[in-house]
Amino acid sequence: MKISIDTEARTLLLEEAGKRRSLELFSKEAAERLARLWVEVGWVRKYSYGFSWLGRPIIQLPDDMIRIQEAICEVRPDVIVETGIAHGGSLVYYASLCELIGKGRVVGVDIDIRPRNRAAITAHPMSGRITMIEGSSIDPETVAAVKALIAPRETVFVVLDSNHSRDHVAAELEAYCGLVTPGSYILSQDGVMQQVAGMPRAGPDWDWNNPVSANRAFLEKHPEFEPAPPPRPFDETLETPDLTHHPEGWLRRK
Repeated sequence: MKISIDTEARTLLLEEAGKRRSLELFSKEAAERLARLWVEVGWVRKYSYGFSWLGRPIIQLPDDMIRIQEAICEVRPDVIVETGIAHGGSLVYYASLCELIGKGRVVGVDIDIRPRNRAAITAHPMSGRITMIEGSSIDPETVAAVKALIAPRETVFVVLDSNHSRDHVAAELEAYCGLVTPGSYILSQDGVMQQVAGMPRAGPDWDWNNPVSANRAFLEKHPEFEPAPPPRPFDETLETPDLTHHPEGWLRRK
């Protein structure tokens, strides 16, 4: 596909599959095409690697962070389970949201919690709301350790952000879906892999080996879940498209 922008004429010219179309630059479809392109260029340029939360690198798009905040505010979970810790920015982010709403704690799982990251998270002012478990997120012992930290009737919200291969995400979905309470979510992150397959910083097999493939297969087997992004409590946009690394990632338990 080829995109040409004429800012004077205020048009966006699309050339794909041998066909040419001209769109009004400020139209909904033009905005969708440019949003997709922005996400792709941002992926290659590591845009999401330029942010931190309360001192810890978070590696998330700001738009996705706001959507997660809206979902947590909606659900008001007692426990947020996140697979994949890295530098701990997301753990600190979720813990700070729990602090703001006056309830909740965070359980983080990672196969390799590096000592400097563990030390920084442990020393953080939000550490009182954070528990870390080291081990593979799909190992039965690790899953059992997570479940042991959740009391009956607690509301649970799950974020999957570890190994994003199709098979690993599929195994995580099966391992943790039973923890999710009705009305709450599993957010399966980084489905953008499918979109950027073959680009710089991307694997050549990402067109199929990605979270979106796992999410779709999961939904076919689990009718108790539905694809459902959290509702926007405030939206005066002109149908502005999402800028997200998590397409088809929001799965809500009915």
